[in-house]
Amino acid sequence: MLQKLSPNSPILQATFGIERESLRINANHKVAQTPHPEKLGSRSFHPYIQTDYSEPQIELITPIAHSTKEARRFLGAITDVAMRSMDKSEYLWPLSMPPVISEDDIQIAQLESDYEYQYRIGLGERYGKLLQSMSGIHYNFELGKDLTQQLFELSEETDFVAFKNTLYLKLAQNFLNYRWLLTYLYGASSLAEKGFLSEEVGCVRSIRNSKHGYVNAEDVHISFSSLEQYVVDIEQAVQSGQLSAEKEFYSSVRLRGAKMSRDFLSKGISYLEFRTFDLNPYDPFAISQETLDTVHLFLLALLWLDQLADVDNALTKADRLNNLIALSHPHTPLPSDTDPTPILIAMKAIVIHFGLDDYYRQLISHVEAALQDPRLTLSGKIAEQVEDGSLEHFGQQQGQAFHDYAWTAPYALKGYENMELSTQMILFDAIQMGLNVEILDEEDQFLKLWHDDHIEYIKNGNMTSKDNYVVPLAMANKVVTKKILAEAGFPVPAGAEFANKTDALRYYGQISSSAIVVKPKSTNFGLGISIFQEPASLVDYEKALDIAFSEDSHVLVEEFIAGTEYRFFILDGKCEAVLLRVAANVIGDGHSTIRELVAQKNQDPLRGRDHRSPLEIINLGEIELLMLEQQGYTPDTVLPEGIQAFLRGNSNISTGGDSIDMTDQMGESYKQLAADMARAMGAWACGVDLIIPDIYQATSKEKPNCTCIELNFNPAMYLHTYTFAGPGQSITPKVLRKLFAEI
Repeated sequence: MLQKLSPNSPILQATFGIERESLRINANHKVAQTPHPEKLGSRSFHPYIQTDYSEPQIELITPIAHSTKEARRFLGAITDVAMRSMDKSEYLWPLSMPPVISEDDIQIAQLESDYEYQYRIGLGERYGKLLQSMSGIHYNFELGKDLTQQLFELSEETDFVAFKNTLYLKLAQNFLNYRWLLTYLYGASSLAEKGFLSEEVGCVRSIRNSKHGYVNAEDVHISFSSLEQYVVDIEQAVQSGQLSAEKEFYSSVRLRGAKMSRDFLSKGISYLEFRTFDLNPYDPFAISQETLDTVHLFLLALLWLDQLADVDNALTKADRLNNLIALSHPHTPLPSDTDPTPILIAMKAIVIHFGLDDYYRQLISHVEAALQDPRLTLSGKIAEQVEDGSLEHFGQQQGQAFHDYAWTAPYALKGYENMELSTQMILFDAIQMGLNVEILDEEDQFLKLWHDDHIEYIKNGNMTSKDNYVVPLAMANKVVTKKILAEAGFPVPAGAEFANKTDALRYYGQISSSAIVVKPKSTNFGLGISIFQEPASLVDYEKALDIAFSEDSHVLVEEFIAGTEYRFFILDGKCEAVLLRVAANVIGDGHSTIRELVAQKNQDPLRGRDHRSPLEIINLGEIELLMLEQQGYTPDTVLPEGIQAFLRGNSNISTGGDSIDMTDQMGESYKQLAADMARAMGAWACGVDLIIPDIYQATSKEKPNCTCIELNFNPAMYLHTYTFAGPGQSITPKVLRKLFAEI
């Protein structure tokens, strides 16, 4: 079928979805008896994290993705959210086969739908609850629309729905015919703990994909010879009571896209769900990128192959072969009557015909190597971990390692670490709440969130529809901010604006004996700011101008306001957090140089670069050297014990400062004043920076006892949550609850 396509056809165009099941395990390494994590909201509508058969069996569901890479990436994100939403003593079991478990340990999922609850009771009565404790991966696959259209145009079909049905039925047939190869390569349910099976099978490739796994009773026969026959067989099985519902048909491939199988005849098959994959215990997300891509190539190869003849007999034979391979020892070769050659030739033909890159050639080479050496397969590796007829220790070891990985850098969202940290946090919280999420522009930090028909767009974590478009623009312009606040009667620093260096230098005569701040007119993250608490020399003043003009075409020179700077986070007219930011600094130990002290402080796991961590790396650049010079230091100065040296005059965390949560210590009058300033700007969410000489002296609009130096439209919410000192304040959930009050 694919042979007719032009070599430049979009052969890899497809959509993918991954579903992962895993059991929650408690601190005693037993199946958890706790309810579904409360932090994950209502599972009745949660799009990504639900429960499967039992209460401790979490099901993770990715949205539709246009690449295997993006599907797995999102799987990593929801895995991260799920694991960090569980009790910290719990972890996800990394194996498809459970640890030692009894029927009494399996609590049926406490779902709101009585039908779904009763359905699960029925499954337990028909198959036993133990069977339902096995977990796996479902791989959802749809050919791309352009690719499907091209195939349709090359076919002899005139009905597009009929063509799609033919296409996907062929894929399903060939999958069932060759699934033994996937069982060989990726089978990983190798051993059942004592008491799980009624008969001992030893160490094998895949119990879950054998006759001991998800299979219906022997009298259930559903033909794949034609779609019409498939529909009739499914309906008769339900009518006779062999199946309680159509979804009880435990085929390793499911036709998808309609609620009832009969609807496929008129509406068509939309995609296929492949259910044959065991959890990969060596991968933190339970399936590797290589597996996803190899399977994609494998599925395309199935379409390259000819249509099966005598489908029913062929699939009966293939099922027996698959069971034989599934129940063979992982280190044994394939049976002599298996022939992987046709599928390998087809995979290679696709690579050649469509000019796929070397990555796909390597995937085929890895398959061929595994066919030559069974020890390279997943089950082959797992077999080496068996101790005294048990895999529990191995499962505990791997599960705990993945748990620790999830809790490493808990401020970040796995897979999305390249995004700004506040955006990562809002993504995490949105997923946790059960909101649908889509990244519209990753580089621009632009998100779409929705629940039912309610859609919200968010940029940089806190820029939303709640703010008028002009408000962030006004806050980005420090001159405009000062004028608006001054006209509203709020205190702001005096100063002047300059469009060129010449005019700015002439201004030196007016400020030569004053403490000043030199900063770009429109900037963020404290870039380009120089602070002189003592009168600056002309040379230093000129250096500061050069630094500021490198960030903006316009520069402000303002009076320096003595006191301590605090960042107030205002949301919807209320102060939600207050932060004391201490400028980048080191404290001497009596024997280390400033350079060495900086290096030591930069080892803090909270410190990183480019706003991807709560604290920033301290640099030793031009601004820092200038600051040290003003204090009489160089980077090679050995600081006496207890002596503090500052490397920045500005206290921005983004330039290496320390963050201290002062929310509880700050007086309510200052919180209210900051909220009033935000209201005067018309800002729904913003940061208000106040210089306060004495926080214990109350403020008022008439006697402010403080000065506002800036309003920030992108105030980096993470600063308030993951602090250098203090409890920290969680901001992003409050933003989301304001936006989606209905949840």
